[in-house]
Amino acid sequence: MSESPRRWRQLGLLAAAELLGMSVWFAGTAVAPALRSRLMLSGSETAWLTSAVQLGFVAGTLIAALLNLPDILPLRWYVAGSALLAAVANAALVPADSFVTAIASRALTGVALAGVYPPAMKMAATWFRAERGLAIGAIVGALTIGKAMPYLLEGGGHLPFVTVVALPSFAAIAAALLVALWYRDGPHAFPARPFSWGLAAAVAREPLLRRITGGYLGHMWELYAFWAWIPGYLAASFSARAPRASVGAWPFLCVAIGALGCVWGGRAADRIGRVAVLRTALATSGVCCVLSAIAFGGPHWLVLVIALLWGVAVIADSAQFSALVTEHAPPHAVGTALTLQTSLGFLLTVVSIQLVPAIADALGWRWAMVILSLGPVAGLASLRGLRRMSAEA
Repeated sequence: MSESPRRWRQLGLLAAAELLGMSVWFAGTAVAPALRSRLMLSGSETAWLTSAVQLGFVAGTLIAALLNLPDILPLRWYVAGSALLAAVANAALVPADSFVTAIASRALTGVALAGVYPPAMKMAATWFRAERGLAIGAIVGALTIGKAMPYLLEGGGHLPFVTVVALPSFAAIAAALLVALWYRDGPHAFPARPFSWGLAAAVAREPLLRRITGGYLGHMWELYAFWAWIPGYLAASFSARAPRASVGAWPFLCVAIGALGCVWGGRAADRIGRVAVLRTALATSGVCCVLSAIAFGGPHWLVLVIALLWGVAVIADSAQFSALVTEHAPPHAVGTALTLQTSLGFLLTVVSIQLVPAIADALGWRWAMVILSLGPVAGLASLRGLRRMSAEA
């Protein structure tokens, strides 16, 4: 199979754009303690700083899916414009003087990011047929590091509030410039199609895509709640053993290390099959959910080993769910199918993100993260028979 020699350069460009563009995602979460003090927020209101991004992303992806935007617009300009909007929306958090304005900033950031993340997977697929799993894994790995960046800024040097918010906005502007100036579609571009109100419904009626999406939903139940609350879990666990202990940059590392899982998942999927990777990642992360309660308050090194392994496994399967969609969705509806899948997944994350701190308040952090194991269990159940269905499709 002939592949363009330019594909790796374009993949590197897309990966860099995703890392920079998605860095605004957890900016509000990273500065949540400062916002809570400044705006006198309750624990529930503080959690909404993260959930608002998820809901905004859901709204953005639903609009994009219904209007077929990823399948009718030039992706280069769609992504660049969305990254610019995300930069502006995120920067609006700096002058926010109330809970409402802070939530509006985070929600608009999520809406904008709906045009940055899902289209990038389709863009990478235009350059790769062989090694597509690795390519999409690289995209998801890059955005994983990008989402972790605010944790590094917040935990690495006590930077001012404005700096922690502004730097990701500048990064998103750089992402927009990268894509607008240098990205071009590859030789395997998907066919364009006129707008159709029924395209999203047609995608939803596909049995194989529903099974893939069911597994993806189980994965998403766990993923963003882990990313959002691993700083709280680590802080509580460290303090239980040594009251003055600091987590430092460990939350950043626990999220960013997921990039290794994405690359491993991509390479392994192209060799042994996507379904095998999905099952391995879901099972491993599910076990880590349970171990988080057992190791809580234990030696720091043990807690960190589990958290780092969890960080690798929790994201290793994500790109492969998307790669399956690019391979089994109707060619003219790949962008809409990817966007619809991510929309449903992110809608579910709002529930788990809100649930974890509620359990922490009621039962303590030891038990807060265990609830996330329901996601891998449900995901594994949905994957039953998927290999056979994929072979028959």
